[in-house]
Amino acid sequence: MDVKIKDKHEKEDIIVGMEPTGHYWLNLAQLLREKKIKIVLVNPSHTKKSKELDDNSPTKNDKKDAKVIAQLVKDGRYSEPNIPVGVYANIRVAMTHMERLNKDLQRVIGKIHQFIDKYFPEYLTVFKGWDGKASLVTLKTFPLPSEIIEMKPEEIVLTWKTEVKRAVGIKRAKKLIKAAENSIGLTEGIEIAKFELNYFLNQYEIITSQIKQLTIKLENLLKKVPGTEAMLSIKGVGIKTVAGFVSEVGDINNYEHPRQIQKLAGLNLMENSSGKHKGRTCITKRGRAKLRSLLYRVMLPLVAKNNEFKELHQYYTTRSKNPLKKKQSLVALCCKLIRILFALWKKKEKYDGEKLFRNIKRSNLQGAA
Repeated sequence: MDVKIKDKHEKEDIIVGMEPTGHYWLNLAQLLREKKIKIVLVNPSHTKKSKELDDNSPTKNDKKDAKVIAQLVKDGRYSEPNIPVGVYANIRVAMTHMERLNKDLQRVIGKIHQFIDKYFPEYLTVFKGWDGKASLVTLKTFPLPSEIIEMKPEEIVLTWKTEVKRAVGIKRAKKLIKAAENSIGLTEGIEIAKFELNYFLNQYEIITSQIKQLTIKLENLLKKVPGTEAMLSIKGVGIKTVAGFVSEVGDINNYEHPRQIQKLAGLNLMENSSGKHKGRTCITKRGRAKLRSLLYRVMLPLVAKNNEFKELHQYYTTRSKNPLKKKQSLVALCCKLIRILFALWKKKEKYDGEKLFRNIKRSNLQGAA
């Protein structure tokens, strides 16, 4: 059908425009790419804002939306999708699943904490963390104070030793019994509460096991991407950070300048001004929110542990001319990290911290310190 329309109007190429709503467009996009037909995306907010231009009416229907999208494509108001293929597609799917697993893990951990707070609030005075080996054995076999009180210290130690190889003494067993005797935990509904706890403990083990397996798969996938070793040479940047960056950016050969990635992350600046009024300059927050969030999250430990980023953060926030607020400095350093990762990925060279200070005199940095 599309070829017939092209021939009828004596056109050379076909461009198919669509709104990227959810995942529904991906199958069609793949089919069109296989047929060598160009695909472009129109921002749904642009469609919504443009639909009243022709008839001055907020009416919405499929025919009208299709016409508006076609008009926007004709005017060149679209973006070309960055659809990953090959190893990049696998990394993106892996990171999406990793994010889902981490959310599920946090939910399960919250439910386990809820059980402890309700039925044995004194539990964490005995164990530093509920997820240690001895603690997990306790939660699986005798998590309730009423069960612990009926046991002898020697029985508790023997149960622990079925899973814990290192020494677990009778002193802690006695401490656990004492905490159970003085517990103010709930005593009603404990039968089903224990059943529920076992469910969440099983979920915890399944999810943590899957996260470990997925991390190994990610490591193997990253080995197939040239330049990842160079990115990992930055102190404070780990496997998950690099995998997240690669999954969001895709093939580095699709980019000519790091500013393109900066815009992709929504970290490019915008200014609000009119006449003599000059508004606040801030980042657009357009593009891929996951990429922006990833860069900001990794920057927090970088400014704490990486010496070069720590010095730069201190310089940006304390310099005499145009000092930045802490959050502004972190955003500026996110853009700096994009440029570094871009260069390391392209050139496949290891990280050299001294190159960060090329445009800043060492005397300025020392003065800020």
